[in-house]
Amino acid sequence: MSDIAQEAWRRYLLQLQAHPLRTKAITAGCLAGCSDLIAQKISGVKRLQLRRLLLIMLYGFAYSGPFGHFLHKVMDIIFRGKKGSKTVAKKVLLEQLTSSPWNNFFFMRYYGLVVEGRPWGLVRSKVRKDYPNIQLTAWKFWPIVGRINYQYMPLQFRVLFHSFVASCWAIFLNLKARSGAIKAA
Repeated sequence: MSDIAQEAWRRYLLQLQAHPLRTKAITAGCLAGCSDLIAQKISGVKRLQLRRLLLIMLYGFAYSGPFGHFLHKVMDIIFRGKKGSKTVAKKVLLEQLTSSPWNNFFFMRYYGLVVEGRPWGLVRSKVRKDYPNIQLTAWKFWPIVGRINYQYMPLQFRVLFHSFVASCWAIFLNLKARSGAIKAA
């Protein structure tokens, strides 16, 4: 690792220790922005949609990062002192039955109402149509991520790891949401 990268990582870790919520929120916002840039490029957007990018970054900063911070704190409280593969499986199951459906549902509504500025009725029908497929896909993907996260990641890195993987997942959600927007436009 280069000296610059090592110094940046050291400073990041210091910020993570001194200001965990703020650091996780900023990290989630930046990663959400990166994922939207990639999604825009892949979906063939000719000119950068800055408003969309900033609203996606706001979602990561104001919701995704803080939600992940508190989710992992609560999980550690619920399963305090318990380790092992059964505990990891219980954490993954709890996360998949609670936060996964909520997060996908919330993102789809946020994207439709706030990012795209669509009317409530159109967003509601899109969510009704696409949500089951998105959630079923999530249940095929996220349990693996959850297992890795709970099994191998220290608590302070779980949101960072989750945010990184979520940036990839967000590309999928962005493209899925965008496909409906193109048809509806």
